[in-house]
Amino acid sequence: VQLIKSVSQRIESDVQQRLAIGFLIAVILMFASMAILFSSYSQPIMVLTAIPFGIIGALIGHLLLGEPLTLWSMAGIVAVSGIVVNDNIVLIHFINSRIHQEMPMIKAILSAGRARFRPIILTTITSFLGLIPMLFEKSFEAQFLIPMAVSISFGVLFATSISFFLVPSLSLIRDDLRT
Repeated sequence: VQLIKSVSQRIESDVQQRLAIGFLIAVILMFASMAILFSSYSQPIMVLTAIPFGIIGALIGHLLLGEPLTLWSMAGIVAVSGIVVNDNIVLIHFINSRIHQEMPMIKAILSAGRARFRPIILTTITSFLGLIPMLFEKSFEAQFLIPMAVSISFGVLFATSISFFLVPSLSLIRDDLRT
């Protein structure tokens, strides 16, 4: 029994290490592709600032529901990172398109907030609500997926809430620093 636990712990440690390396590579690739898309180095950083809030949201969800952090939780955190990055890309792209139309920064931000608020919020709410049945599933087969559902649902909810304030604020700061 002790041998099985030891082997299991080594395998889990190896998978966690590979997941962390894969996550780092994914963040680097996201940054590079956004730098090309936005022709900027600062805007991809603004987009990636949502990732820590997704992680915090996932951890809060685990604490609130009393779920242990597992390997599947980590996979959920990787997934939530992609979701919240996508939301911020949409928001910044919309701000950029308004600026290219000669709109002042504050008006571009307000316009982007009005135009993208509902689609982003609907995506967030439907993601959260769609995972609620999984969060309260009692079957043995679903137990290993519940930590991933917690990470995704609470991570998306928290990061999106913060991003609606963070991205516009960082956009204004970036604009102030450029002038």
